Amino acid sequence: MKVTVSGYYGFGNTGDEAIALAITRELRKYGATPLLLSNTPAETAELYGCESEPRMQPGAVLRALRGSQVLLSGGGGLLQDKTSGRTLAYYLAIIRLGTLLRKRVVVFNQSVGPLSPRGGRQVAAALRGVTVIVRDRGSVDTLAALGVRAQLGGDPALLLSPTPGVTRDPMRVVVAPRGDVTDATARLREVVARLKAGGRHVTALSFMPDHDDEAAHSLGADEVLSTRDPQVALDAIAGSGFVVGVRLHAVILAAASQTPFSGIAYDPKVQGFCLDAGAASHPVTLNADKVADQALRRVLPDWNAVEDMRLRAAHSFGWALGK
Repeated sequence: MKVTVSGYYGFGNTGDEAIALAITRELRKYGATPLLLSNTPAETAELYGCESEPRMQPGAVLRALRGSQVLLSGGGGLLQDKTSGRTLAYYLAIIRLGTLLRKRVVVFNQSVGPLSPRGGRQVAAALRGVTVIVRDRGSVDTLAALGVRAQLGGDPALLLSPTPGVTRDPMRVVVAPRGDVTDATARLREVVARLKAGGRHVTALSFMPDHDDEAAHSLGADEVLSTRDPQVALDAIAGSGFVVGVRLHAVILAAASQTPFSGIAYDPKVQGFCLDAGAASHPVTLNADKVADQALRRVLPDWNAVEDMRLRAAHSFGWALGK
Protein backbone atom coordinates (compact mmCIF):
# COMPACT_ATOMS: atom_id res chain seq x y z
CA MET A 1 0.00 0.00 0.00
CA LYS A 2 1.35 3.40 -0.98
CA VAL A 3 0.31 6.43 1.09
CA THR A 4 0.73 10.01 -0.13
CA VAL A 5 1.24 12.50 2.71
CA SER A 6 0.42 16.18 2.18
CA GLY A 7 1.85 18.72 4.62
CA TYR A 8 4.29 21.57 5.16
CA TYR A 9 7.36 19.46 4.44
CA GLY A 10 10.70 20.54 3.01
CA PHE A 11 10.66 24.09 4.38
CA GLY A 12 13.21 23.66 7.16
CA ASN A 13 10.64 23.81 9.97
CA THR A 14 11.82 21.37 12.64
CA GLY A 15 8.29 20.82 13.97
CA ASP A 16 6.90 19.75 10.61
CA GLU A 17 9.97 17.63 9.97
CA ALA A 18 9.34 15.89 13.30
CA ILE A 19 5.87 15.04 12.01
CA ALA A 20 7.36 13.74 8.75
CA LEU A 21 9.86 11.57 10.63
CA ALA A 22 7.16 10.07 12.84
CA ILE A 23 4.68 9.49 10.02
CA THR A 24 7.18 7.73 7.76
CA ARG A 25 8.34 5.48 10.60
CA GLU A 26 4.83 4.57 11.71
CA LEU A 27 3.50 3.90 8.21
CA ARG A 28 6.29 1.41 7.62
CA LYS A 29 5.18 -0.50 10.73
CA TYR A 30 1.91 -1.12 8.87
CA GLY A 31 3.74 -2.27 5.74
CA ALA A 32 2.84 0.94 3.90
CA THR A 33 5.12 2.87 1.55
CA PRO A 34 5.10 6.60 2.37
CA LEU A 35 5.35 9.27 -0.34
CA LEU A 36 5.72 12.83 0.96
CA LEU A 37 4.77 15.91 -1.04
CA SER A 38 7.65 18.27 -0.30
CA ASN A 39 9.17 21.61 -1.17
CA THR A 40 12.54 19.84 -1.45
CA PRO A 41 11.66 16.30 -2.58
CA ALA A 42 15.21 15.04 -3.11
CA GLU A 43 16.23 16.12 0.38
CA THR A 44 13.05 14.72 1.92
CA ALA A 45 13.54 11.37 0.18
CA GLU A 46 17.10 11.15 1.48
CA LEU A 47 16.25 12.24 5.04
CA TYR A 48 13.40 9.79 5.58
CA GLY A 49 14.26 7.03 3.12
CA CYS A 50 10.90 7.47 1.42
CA GLU A 51 9.50 8.48 -1.94
CA SER A 52 8.82 12.18 -2.47
CA GLU A 53 7.34 14.48 -5.12
CA PRO A 54 7.36 18.29 -5.52
CA ARG A 55 4.28 19.66 -3.78
CA MET A 56 3.65 22.58 -6.15
CA GLN A 57 3.90 20.72 -9.47
CA PRO A 58 0.37 19.60 -10.45
CA GLY A 59 1.61 16.78 -12.67
CA ALA A 60 3.78 15.37 -9.88
CA VAL A 61 0.96 15.60 -7.33
CA LEU A 62 -1.43 13.88 -9.72
CA ARG A 63 1.14 11.16 -10.38
CA ALA A 64 1.63 10.62 -6.65
CA LEU A 65 -2.08 10.34 -5.94
CA ARG A 66 -2.81 8.08 -8.89
CA GLY A 67 -0.15 5.67 -7.68
CA SER A 68 -1.38 5.66 -4.07
CA GLN A 69 -4.26 4.02 -2.28
CA VAL A 70 -4.44 6.53 0.59
CA LEU A 71 -4.00 10.30 0.98
CA LEU A 72 -3.16 11.66 4.42
CA SER A 73 -3.66 15.42 4.68
CA GLY A 74 -1.42 16.28 7.61
CA GLY A 75 -0.23 16.42 10.22
CA GLY A 76 0.20 20.02 11.18
CA GLY A 77 -2.01 23.07 11.23
CA LEU A 78 -2.96 23.03 7.55
CA LEU A 79 -6.67 23.85 7.47
CA GLN A 80 -6.61 27.52 8.49
CA ASP A 81 -6.73 30.82 6.66
CA LYS A 82 -4.99 32.97 9.25
CA THR A 83 -1.74 32.71 7.27
CA SER A 84 -3.46 33.32 3.91
CA GLY A 85 -6.40 32.12 1.90
CA ARG A 86 -3.97 30.56 -0.56
CA THR A 87 -2.68 28.19 2.11
CA LEU A 88 -6.15 26.84 2.79
CA ALA A 89 -7.00 26.68 -0.92
CA TYR A 90 -3.89 24.58 -1.61
CA TYR A 91 -4.56 21.92 1.03
CA LEU A 92 -8.26 21.73 0.19
CA ALA A 93 -7.39 21.30 -3.48
CA ILE A 94 -5.21 18.29 -2.62
CA ILE A 95 -8.07 16.80 -0.58
CA ARG A 96 -10.57 17.38 -3.40
CA LEU A 97 -8.22 15.80 -5.93
CA GLY A 98 -7.79 12.71 -3.75
CA THR A 99 -11.56 12.44 -3.41
CA LEU A 100 -12.06 12.90 -7.15
CA LEU A 101 -9.59 10.07 -7.80
CA ARG A 102 -11.57 7.87 -5.37
CA LYS A 103 -8.69 7.42 -2.95
CA ARG A 104 -9.09 6.87 0.77
CA VAL A 105 -8.70 10.48 2.00
CA VAL A 106 -7.98 11.19 5.66
CA VAL A 107 -7.46 14.52 7.37
CA PHE A 108 -4.75 13.24 9.64
CA ASN A 109 -3.95 14.59 13.11
CA GLN A 110 -4.31 18.21 12.16
CA SER A 111 -5.26 21.24 14.17
CA VAL A 112 -8.11 23.05 12.41
CA GLY A 113 -8.45 26.84 12.47
CA PRO A 114 -8.47 29.72 12.87
CA LEU A 115 -10.98 29.98 10.01
CA SER A 116 -12.85 32.92 8.59
CA PRO A 117 -16.59 32.36 7.91
CA ARG A 118 -15.76 31.86 4.24
CA GLY A 119 -12.91 29.48 5.08
CA GLY A 120 -15.19 27.51 7.37
CA ARG A 121 -17.70 27.00 4.58
CA GLN A 122 -14.94 25.83 2.24
CA VAL A 123 -13.64 23.34 4.79
CA ALA A 124 -17.10 21.96 5.52
CA ALA A 125 -17.76 21.44 1.81
CA ALA A 126 -14.38 19.79 1.11
CA LEU A 127 -14.56 17.38 4.06
CA ARG A 128 -17.90 15.81 3.21
CA GLY A 129 -17.35 12.05 3.16
CA VAL A 130 -13.74 12.38 4.34
CA THR A 131 -12.38 10.62 7.43
CA VAL A 132 -11.22 13.32 9.84
CA ILE A 133 -8.77 12.79 12.71
CA VAL A 134 -7.58 15.85 14.64
CA ARG A 135 -4.95 16.26 17.31
CA ASP A 136 -6.78 18.42 19.89
CA ARG A 137 -10.25 18.77 21.34
CA GLY A 138 -10.52 22.39 20.24
CA SER A 139 -10.37 21.23 16.62
CA VAL A 140 -13.11 18.66 17.27
CA ASP A 141 -15.30 21.53 18.51
CA THR A 142 -14.34 23.81 15.61
CA LEU A 143 -15.37 21.18 13.07
CA ALA A 144 -18.52 20.24 14.97
CA ALA A 145 -19.67 23.85 14.63
CA LEU A 146 -19.22 23.42 10.85
CA GLY A 147 -21.22 20.20 10.82
CA VAL A 148 -18.14 17.98 10.39
CA ARG A 149 -17.57 14.98 12.66
CA ALA A 150 -13.96 14.44 13.73
CA GLN A 151 -12.22 11.76 15.77
CA LEU A 152 -9.64 12.78 18.37
CA GLY A 153 -6.13 11.50 17.64
CA GLY A 154 -2.76 12.96 18.59
CA ASP A 155 0.25 14.61 17.04
CA PRO A 156 2.49 11.97 15.41
CA ALA A 157 5.62 13.59 16.88
CA LEU A 158 4.50 12.33 20.30
CA LEU A 159 5.69 8.91 19.10
CA LEU A 160 9.33 10.00 18.69
CA SER A 161 11.95 8.96 21.26
CA PRO A 162 15.19 10.61 22.39
CA THR A 163 18.48 9.01 21.40
CA PRO A 164 19.41 6.33 23.97
CA GLY A 165 21.84 7.66 26.57
CA VAL A 166 20.63 11.27 26.66
CA THR A 167 21.01 12.48 30.25
CA ARG A 168 18.59 14.97 31.76
CA ASP A 169 19.97 18.05 33.52
CA PRO A 170 17.22 19.49 35.77
CA MET A 171 19.09 22.81 35.91
CA ARG A 172 18.83 23.37 32.15
CA VAL A 173 15.82 25.15 30.61
CA VAL A 174 15.03 25.27 26.89
CA VAL A 175 13.24 28.34 25.56
CA ALA A 176 11.90 28.11 21.98
CA PRO A 177 10.75 31.44 20.51
CA ARG A 178 9.03 32.13 17.22
CA GLY A 179 10.49 34.88 15.06
CA ASP A 180 7.22 36.57 14.13
CA VAL A 181 5.73 36.63 17.64
CA THR A 182 7.66 39.69 18.76
CA ASP A 183 5.50 40.50 21.79
CA ALA A 184 6.39 37.14 23.30
CA THR A 185 10.07 37.48 22.39
CA ALA A 186 10.38 40.77 24.29
CA ARG A 187 8.88 39.22 27.42
CA LEU A 188 10.88 36.00 27.08
CA ARG A 189 14.04 38.08 27.53
CA GLU A 190 12.77 38.83 31.05
CA VAL A 191 11.99 35.15 31.60
CA VAL A 192 15.51 34.16 30.58
CA ALA A 193 17.05 36.78 32.88
CA ARG A 194 15.01 35.46 35.82
CA LEU A 195 15.94 31.86 35.03
CA LYS A 196 19.64 32.70 34.90
CA ALA A 197 19.35 34.59 38.17
CA GLY A 198 17.81 31.42 39.59
CA GLY A 199 20.88 29.42 38.61
CA ARG A 200 19.48 27.80 35.46
CA HIS A 201 21.44 27.24 32.26
CA VAL A 202 19.22 28.47 29.43
CA THR A 203 19.31 27.14 25.86
CA ALA A 204 17.48 29.17 23.20
CA LEU A 205 16.24 26.66 20.63
CA SER A 206 15.59 27.88 17.08
CA PHE A 207 13.15 25.50 15.37
CA MET A 208 13.23 27.25 11.99
CA PRO A 209 16.68 28.77 11.56
CA ASP A 210 15.85 31.25 8.80
CA HIS A 211 12.84 32.42 10.78
CA ASP A 212 13.72 32.10 14.46
CA ASP A 213 17.48 32.66 14.74
CA GLU A 214 17.31 36.41 15.35
CA ALA A 215 14.76 35.98 18.12
CA ALA A 216 16.76 33.13 19.68
CA HIS A 217 19.96 35.17 19.72
CA SER A 218 18.16 38.15 21.25
CA LEU A 219 17.02 36.32 24.40
CA GLY A 220 20.31 36.54 26.30
CA ALA A 221 20.46 32.78 26.78
CA ASP A 222 23.63 30.92 27.74
CA GLU A 223 23.64 29.22 24.35
CA VAL A 224 21.68 29.08 21.10
CA LEU A 225 20.89 25.84 19.31
CA SER A 226 19.67 26.31 15.74
CA THR A 227 18.62 23.14 13.95
CA ARG A 228 16.39 21.69 11.25
CA ASP A 229 16.91 18.16 12.58
CA PRO A 230 14.00 16.99 14.75
CA GLN A 231 16.14 14.39 16.52
CA VAL A 232 18.67 17.06 17.56
CA ALA A 233 15.85 19.24 18.89
CA LEU A 234 14.26 16.30 20.71
CA ASP A 235 17.54 15.28 22.34
CA ALA A 236 18.20 18.86 23.51
CA ILE A 237 14.73 18.98 25.05
CA ALA A 238 15.08 15.52 26.62
CA GLY A 239 18.34 16.67 28.22
CA SER A 240 16.68 19.62 29.92
CA GLY A 241 14.56 20.04 33.04
CA PHE A 242 11.88 22.32 31.58
CA VAL A 243 10.74 23.80 28.27
CA VAL A 244 9.06 27.12 27.55
CA GLY A 245 7.76 26.99 24.00
CA VAL A 246 6.20 29.45 21.61
CA ARG A 247 6.79 26.89 18.87
CA LEU A 248 4.13 24.20 19.18
CA HIS A 249 6.53 21.34 18.61
CA ALA A 250 8.81 22.51 21.37
CA VAL A 251 6.06 21.55 23.82
CA ILE A 252 5.04 18.46 21.83
CA LEU A 253 8.62 17.13 21.85
CA ALA A 254 8.79 17.98 25.55
CA ALA A 255 5.71 15.82 26.08
CA ALA A 256 7.26 13.05 23.96
CA SER A 257 10.37 13.03 26.14
CA GLN A 258 8.50 13.51 29.46
CA THR A 259 10.07 16.92 30.03
CA PRO A 260 7.84 19.39 31.96
CA PHE A 261 6.74 22.34 29.83
CA SER A 262 4.57 25.39 29.41
CA GLY A 263 3.37 26.94 26.17
CA ILE A 264 3.04 30.48 24.89
CA ALA A 265 -0.26 30.47 23.00
CA TYR A 266 0.33 32.66 19.96
CA ASP A 267 -2.14 30.38 18.15
CA PRO A 268 -5.10 28.26 19.37
CA LYS A 269 -3.19 25.07 18.52
CA VAL A 270 -0.65 25.77 21.29
CA GLN A 271 -3.35 26.45 23.86
CA GLY A 272 -5.28 23.40 22.66
CA PHE A 273 -2.31 21.07 23.08
CA CYS A 274 -1.44 22.42 26.53
CA LEU A 275 -5.08 22.18 27.63
CA ASP A 276 -5.33 18.55 26.50
CA ALA A 277 -2.01 17.78 28.23
CA GLY A 278 -2.97 19.47 31.52
CA ALA A 279 -0.05 21.89 31.13
CA ALA A 280 0.15 25.63 31.67
CA SER A 281 -0.21 28.00 28.74
CA HIS A 282 0.22 31.75 28.65
CA PRO A 283 -0.79 34.57 26.28
CA VAL A 284 1.86 36.29 24.17
CA THR A 285 1.63 39.16 26.65
CA LEU A 286 2.91 36.74 29.25
CA ASN A 287 3.74 37.48 32.87
CA ALA A 288 7.50 36.87 32.99
CA ASP A 289 7.55 36.23 36.73
CA LYS A 290 4.82 33.60 36.48
CA VAL A 291 6.42 31.78 33.53
CA ALA A 292 9.86 31.80 35.14
CA ASP A 293 8.44 30.60 38.48
CA GLN A 294 6.77 27.61 36.80
CA ALA A 295 10.04 26.71 35.08
CA LEU A 296 12.06 27.07 38.27
CA ARG A 297 9.58 24.85 40.16
CA ARG A 298 9.32 22.45 37.19
CA VAL A 299 5.51 22.44 37.28
CA LEU A 300 4.32 19.17 35.74
CA PRO A 301 1.67 18.54 33.11
CA ASP A 302 -0.82 15.70 33.56
CA TRP A 303 1.36 12.79 32.45
CA ASN A 304 -1.66 10.46 32.29
CA ALA A 305 -3.30 12.84 29.82
CA VAL A 306 -0.07 12.99 27.82
CA GLU A 307 0.06 9.19 27.68
CA ASP A 308 -3.55 9.13 26.45
CA MET A 309 -2.55 11.56 23.68
CA ARG A 310 0.41 9.37 22.74
CA LEU A 311 -1.77 6.26 22.57
CA ARG A 312 -4.33 8.03 20.39
CA ALA A 313 -1.51 9.13 18.08
CA ALA A 314 -0.31 5.54 17.79
CA HIS A 315 -3.79 4.12 17.18
CA SER A 316 -4.64 6.83 14.64
CA PHE A 317 -2.46 5.18 12.00
CA GLY A 318 -4.61 2.07 12.12
CA TRP A 319 -7.76 4.20 11.98
CA ALA A 320 -6.43 6.13 8.99
CA LEU A 321 -5.45 3.02 7.05
CA GLY A 322 -8.65 1.15 7.86
CA LYS A 323 -6.81 -1.52 9.82
